[in-house]
Amino acid sequence: MARRTKSVGIVGRYGPRYGSTLRKRVKKVLEKRYAPHKCPVCGAVGRVYRISTGIWACKKCGAKWAGGAYVPKTGLNLYYPNVMIIDREEYLRRNK
Repeated sequence: MARRTKSVGIVGRYGPRYGSTLRKRVKKVLEKRYAPHKCPVCGAVGRVYRISTGIWACKKCGAKWAGGAYVPKTGLNLYYPNVMIIDREEYLRRNK
């Protein structure tokens, strides 16, 4: 089966709709979102996935953290340290 979206890539699903400029913008965002990302905890590449908007997790170590909407680490990570999300049970167990 031949590739049908060779030049347009991931935005080929939109077909001729929405205009070329908007599709190019969406292509940049979607390529960043679905690229293999590195886990900040264990360093595994390609095991990071997005749970929800801005919430990311690693399949290998199970770490969860807040990041950007489309990338797990934004430019603000240069100025602010990583804040890990701990589930409620683990938080209560640690702070007895």
